[in-house]
Amino acid sequence: MKREQWNSRVGFILAAVGSAIGLGNIWRFPYMAYDNGGGAFFIPYLFAMLTAGIPFMIMEFSLGHKFRQTSPQIFAKLGNSIGIKLEWLGWFQVFIAAVIAVYYVAIIGWTISYLGFSFSQSWGDNPNQFFFQDYLKLGNNSPSSLGDFQAGIAISMTLAWTMTSIAILSGVKSGIERASKIMMPLLFIMVLVLIVRVLMLPGALSGLNYLFEPDFSRLLDTSVWSAAYGQIFFTLSVGFAIMLAYSSYLPSKADINNNAFMTVLINCGFSILAGILVFGVLGYMAEQQMKPLTEVVSSGIGLAFVTIPTAINLMPAPYILGPLFFTALVIAGLSSHISIIEAVTSAVIDKLNISRKMAGAIVCGTGYLVSMAFATNGGLLLLDLVDYFINNIALLLSCLIELLVIAWLLKIAILRQHANQRSEFKIGAWWEICLRFISPTILCAILLKNLYTTLVEGYGDYPIADQLFLGWGLIGTMLFFAILINAVGKKDSFPTDEYK
Repeated sequence: MKREQWNSRVGFILAAVGSAIGLGNIWRFPYMAYDNGGGAFFIPYLFAMLTAGIPFMIMEFSLGHKFRQTSPQIFAKLGNSIGIKLEWLGWFQVFIAAVIAVYYVAIIGWTISYLGFSFSQSWGDNPNQFFFQDYLKLGNNSPSSLGDFQAGIAISMTLAWTMTSIAILSGVKSGIERASKIMMPLLFIMVLVLIVRVLMLPGALSGLNYLFEPDFSRLLDTSVWSAAYGQIFFTLSVGFAIMLAYSSYLPSKADINNNAFMTVLINCGFSILAGILVFGVLGYMAEQQMKPLTEVVSSGIGLAFVTIPTAINLMPAPYILGPLFFTALVIAGLSSHISIIEAVTSAVIDKLNISRKMAGAIVCGTGYLVSMAFATNGGLLLLDLVDYFINNIALLLSCLIELLVIAWLLKIAILRQHANQRSEFKIGAWWEICLRFISPTILCAILLKNLYTTLVEGYGDYPIADQLFLGWGLIGTMLFFAILINAVGKKDSFPTDEYK
């Protein structure tokens, strides 16, 4: 079966950027900076971008481009070259993507609902009560006791799945690339328009001072550096099959190094723009409510669905700025969701050698049915618990193992040569040093800290049984099936012995 290709370099970069830029850029990055030294946080953040983000992106672009296959097939062939079965690692990454896809679509569904609410500010004067009680109807539920099915949330999630499915079933050129060329420029335009308007509001500049005022004493805190590296890995869509799949569609003469630099820099630049937007809004809220900014700050989901509606209520022309903001959130969410589903779909296509339409129908149909668990009273709690274990344990474990395999078990210089032969500028020994020493060390430290904290203290106030079943049990199940597929899969021939 002939492999699809991107129609243009711009299309690929916009698709890769669309994958990297998601809802987390708009609410997670600003608070990571705020909680870790303000302007001083940008020093470890930029260092992490140069020593982990860009090197990791070049590595995954090179792997996908060289082997023209998805994560499981790439690691199967690499493993065969050194006599070790590694296909399980690729499937583990695909399973991570699949799990993220089924709960991430719930947040997109909420965002679509709020886009509708924003035209008339249906959330009223108490957005906190509206979100948790009136909309989610969150009661005395738990991640394993979900309560009643919420048709309104399910309809919004169905709409999100429909748009993702159309892009996936249409293929790389007609679906994903075309959608990215529309959504990404639109997202940047909307955010820039919002920033211009927000910066004109009284108090906005004081909000930016909170974000950018440096506390250089925090640079001596190892947790700040850990947070910076964690943010880079979380935001770039590396380590869970997406960029390997996307780069497998690159034409043979693609400029790998340049593409990787542009993807990472645009993503990180957007995070900073999002920080300016969010803290400009919060500075305005603080002045209007005559409160310190720290008292109107909330993180995570509360920012998008509680704080922002509160801010919209205070703003002039809320019926314009509200829909603009939530349209931007919907676009950011959908672009990432499309890339996550594509990573799973392309792996199924390569493994079963079936058509895109059949693979897409299987993946999207199954994902849709499973995701309905999040359209319930306890959907938020289930999402929170699963997201913690996937992002803080499974994804970091996947990234660490991938780095150790590529940088230590294989001849990583072969990948550097492959990238340099096709790029306008060359990468030097710094790239190998970052991937062999700096990134694995930092990743290992973050993962060990997360493992220790989770094992000793647990996560939140969730019942231990829920954490064992829906957290550790989920990760164990993913590893079991990944290893099972690896064990029963046939051994593929490896064309050369260059990695031995």
